[in-house]
Amino acid sequence: MHELAVCQALLDQVTDVARAHGAAGVQRIAVRIGPLSGVLPELLAQAFSVARAGTAASGAVLEIEEVPLRVRCERCGAETAAAVNRLLCGACGDYHTRVVSGDELLLARVELVTRKETLHV
Repeated sequence: MHELAVCQALLDQVTDVARAHGAAGVQRIAVRIGPLSGVLPELLAQAFSVARAGTAASGAVLEIEEVPLRVRCERCGAETAAAVNRLLCGACGDYHTRVVSGDELLLARVELVTRKETLHV
C-alpha cells in the first residue's frame, strides 16, 4: 500500500506549512486526486487515519476531491471526458489526445488552527 508513503509525504508538507505560519495545529486538509495519479482515494483515506497520529494534523479531517479525467484533442481541439483505458477524443474519436486533468495528486488547501483559537477552546 504505497498510499501510506504518499500520506506521510503529504503530512510532512502540511507540517511544514503549519510550522511556517506558526499554527498550533491543522484542522482540515483538502487534496485533489485524478484517476491516473496512481493513488486510490479510499486507500489514501485509510492511510491518513494511521499516518496523522502524532503529527500537527492528528485531529485533522482529510477531504478528497476526485478530479475527472479530461483530454484535449490534437486534431479537432475539443476538450472532453475520457475513460482511464480509452484516452480518445469524445468529439471526433481520434486517439491523438493530451491529458489536461485527471493525472494529478495535489494539496489543494490546508486549514490551520491558530494559537489564538487554541486559547479559546
